[in-house]
Amino acid sequence: MIQKLDLLDQMKLIDQLTDLVRQRMTAHHGHSILELQGLGKEIWQDIDAQKYVDRERASWDG
Repeated sequence: MIQKLDLLDQMKLIDQLTDLVRQRMTAHHGHSILELQGLGKEIWQDIDAQKYVDRERASWDG
């Protein structure tokens, strides 16, 4: 079917397909930082956050 197109129409088709593929390749398919929400929360379950921060800050002074 494509072979029946004249050369100019074939070139137009190539251009359109190239644009389509380029758009799909550059489309953003990344992840959101929000996907990390709650990750590892079980580690902190029995730890008082303020006490932890206080201990860390105290350790800075040596």
